Amino acid sequence: MQTITHWINGKYTRPGNDSRFGEVTNPATGKTTSRVALAPAATVNDAVAAAAAAFPAWRDTSIARRTQILFAFRELLNARKGELAAIITEEHGKVLADALGEVSRGQEVVEFACGIPHLLKGGYTENASTKVDVHSLRQPLGVTAVISPFNFPAMVPMWFFPVAIAAGNTVVIKPSEKDPSAANWMAELWQEAGLPDGVFNVVHGDKEAVDTLLDSPDVASVSFVGSTPIAKYVYQRGTAAGKRVQALGGAKNHMLVLPDADLDLAADAAVNAGYGAAGERCMAISAVVAVESIADELVAKIAERTRTLRVGDGTRGADMGPLVTRAHRDKVAGYIDAGEAAGATMVLDGRQVSPDAEGDGFFLGPTLFDHVTPDMSIYTDEIFGPVLAVVRVAGYDEAVSLINANPYGNGTAIFTNDGGAARRFENEIQVGMVGINVPIPVPMAYYSFGGWKNSLFGDTHAHGAEGVHFFTRGKVVTSRWLDPSHGGINLGFPTNA
Repeated sequence: MQTITHWINGKYTRPGNDSRFGEVTNPATGKTTSRVALAPAATVNDAVAAAAAAFPAWRDTSIARRTQILFAFRELLNARKGELAAIITEEHGKVLADALGEVSRGQEVVEFACGIPHLLKGGYTENASTKVDVHSLRQPLGVTAVISPFNFPAMVPMWFFPVAIAAGNTVVIKPSEKDPSAANWMAELWQEAGLPDGVFNVVHGDKEAVDTLLDSPDVASVSFVGSTPIAKYVYQRGTAAGKRVQALGGAKNHMLVLPDADLDLAADAAVNAGYGAAGERCMAISAVVAVESIADELVAKIAERTRTLRVGDGTRGADMGPLVTRAHRDKVAGYIDAGEAAGATMVLDGRQVSPDAEGDGFFLGPTLFDHVTPDMSIYTDEIFGPVLAVVRVAGYDEAVSLINANPYGNGTAIFTNDGGAARRFENEIQVGMVGINVPIPVPMAYYSFGGWKNSLFGDTHAHGAEGVHFFTRGKVVTSRWLDPSHGGINLGFPTNA
């Protein structure tokens, strides 16, 4: 069986250096395909030391040269993204088209980072005071850590490391141990693009590896994406150790459908955003908020479309693949049990799915509940599976109150043909990313990604201008170059005269 090891200082480590291993499975077949080394603290520290040693030279590498390497990485990724998508499908389970879309969205951040020369420009003021000039600049932090989740093994790391590397930092990434191979593939691609050894390192592991990165005095910043309890833990432990931390947590994303909306468009959006990647997206729509007057028609349209979805192996033309592990599949099935027991109306039951796949994969079909109330666990909890809950409201005001009362504030959407209602919604809603007739409002790379409330810990969002600021520190320089006329002593307090 293949052993997946760490990438440190431009090469793979020997499997014999690790004493603990985890299993990597193909979710579509249920078969174990490889084992992954789980790094002890000593191995994590080796990766951090390699990144720290590479930092001075990379920091001092010209922006022009750094940009050339980024462009080379972009070109290689574009030419070979099908390889990466296949790796994602095998280890995560999402269908190939979805995996390819993930890579393409990550590549947008690489392309954004290629413009780093403009983004790192400072300001300059001549004669701020008499013969005194002031200029500002942004400098890299040092070693940056990226701790990424299983659901986007390529895109989420690419939210962070292209900007970090472009700005002159070095990186240690700790991917999910459930689907670790994508990170190693990207490490090899960076080397092929000409990135110096030690600038990009990969360590695989579990809590021990995470805690070691959070506690290391040589790690300057940590970027994390995952569930809210772990995000809060990462933020608190990392900041207590003096690090800059951006920790993106969980979500419960609502889609409000008003009576004047195009219900066919809304139904399509609910299915696409609710069941894509088997619901394993932090931006998935998991709660459809339907105004009562159109709720019956909307639910019928969603159910009609959902029944056409093909569930199966992502390499065989299915619309929706399996969940990532057997344990997670069983957990999501438990929520379906709970929703049924709580009295929600079961419109479609995904527990009865017959997938197009070989073996014993971790499949659960798309599930649709109607008449869900805010006290039910299928509404309150982030299920992270293909379970769509329809909550009925009397009108706009009740819907906004419901969404704003939710402890999460990652993404939301409104479907309407009323421009006034849409404008009011974007102003009043207490959520970080808003879609208007767009069900998954993930911003383009030149904007920043991040939610509000319990969906984000830390003040800085991912990529875009905020990403550049996160991976750099500002410095202001006040200078005066003496000319031959200078002289004399003056003990008075300096002024701007």
